[in-house]
Amino acid sequence: MNPELATYGPVTCLNVTGMGEPGGGEHLSAIGALYAVAAGMGGAAGPLEGLWWAEDERPGLEVPRELWRWHLLLPLAGVPEAGLVERAREAARPAVRSSGAAVDRVRVATFTEGECVEVLHVGPYSEEHRSLAVLEAFMAERGLVANGPHHEVYLTPFDDPRPRTVLRQPVRRGAV
Repeated sequence: MNPELATYGPVTCLNVTGMGEPGGGEHLSAIGALYAVAAGMGGAAGPLEGLWWAEDERPGLEVPRELWRWHLLLPLAGVPEAGLVERAREAARPAVRSSGAAVDRVRVATFTEGECVEVLHVGPYSEEHRSLAVLEAFMAERGLVANGPHHEVYLTPFDDPRPRTVLRQPVRRGAV
C-alpha cells in the first residue's frame, strides 16, 4: 500500500447529498436514486464515489456515523444535455418508490479537487483506518494538510467480500 500524489481537474457527476451512516437507510436510498437517474439518462456512469465529512471538531472517525455527511457521486462522460436529468428523475420516481425523495435531490455537479494524496485500500471498510493512517503519515512527511472532504472511489460493489476502495484526500501545503 503506497500512497501517491495525483492531481484531478474538473469532473462532472450526478450528485446527491445526505447525512447518516454508510449502509444506512438514507445512504442506500441515495445510491439507488443515483443509479436510477443514471439509467434513465441512458449513458455510462460510475464508479460510485463518496465525499465524506463531519461538522464536528473531533477527528472524523471519532464522530458517530449517523452524523457523517456525504455527497455521493456518479461521474459522467460529460455535461448532460439540458433537461435530460430532469426527465430521468421523473422516469425514475416510480421505479424507486422508497427513495423518491432522494431521486428529487439528484443534481449535476462539477468539481475540481486539485492536488490529492491517494491510496488503494483492499479489504473491509471497517479496516480503512489502517490505510488512512498510512495516507496521513505520507501527508505529514511532506508537509501536506487536508484541503477538502475525504474522498472514496468504490471499485467493487458494496457486497463484495474483498472490497477495493481508492481513499483520496485533497491536500495543500501546510503552514511553515
